[in-house]
Amino acid sequence: MDDRGTADTTRGFGARLAHELRSARLDRRLSTAALAEAAGVSRGAVLKVESGASQPSAALLGRLCGPLGLTLSELFTRVEGPTREDERVVRAADAPVWTDPASGYRRRSLSPAGGHLELTEIELPAGAAVTYPAAAYARIHQQVWVLDGTLELVEGVVTHVLAAGDGVQFGPPTDCTFRAPDDTTARYLVVTAPR
Repeated sequence: MDDRGTADTTRGFGARLAHELRSARLDRRLSTAALAEAAGVSRGAVLKVESGASQPSAALLGRLCGPLGLTLSELFTRVEGPTREDERVVRAADAPVWTDPASGYRRRSLSPAGGHLELTEIELPAGAAVTYPAAAYARIHQQVWVLDGTLELVEGVVTHVLAAGDGVQFGPPTDCTFRAPDDTTARYLVVTAPR
């Protein structure tokens, strides 16, 4: 993945992310304390994210999305802004990119907003890992297809070691960890659809 698509470097992305998280919490009529408890994080972490004082990690966003009734893709669609109804093409230069400050994981949206199928390209640096709770998958079907490198996907108690060209369909929602071995960057495609 290259540096095309600069949502992660665009001034204001963090502010939009903070705004959308706060809006989603208020829509669900949750206090910051209730969201923190449901997500298994501290109230201070929620406050820092909602104020824009902290750039949240992918793992933290995954924990917050479940209680908010969102998938990570839905959250990013809200932050990146709506696609015009007549826009069906996402150009590489325009595809929004977000980089996780904790792991260096890079996420690039490949699908126009509003579709039932979502494609996301992920680049996970060598040695990095990102864990998401089962709640992040409760409302979606998900498949992963490895484009380059090796991906270790720990799905509950099962570990799938996937090489370039390999794919996997997720089973029932469970905690999942995506890990790139120490010697290789993993680049993979995530395909999601509503359950």
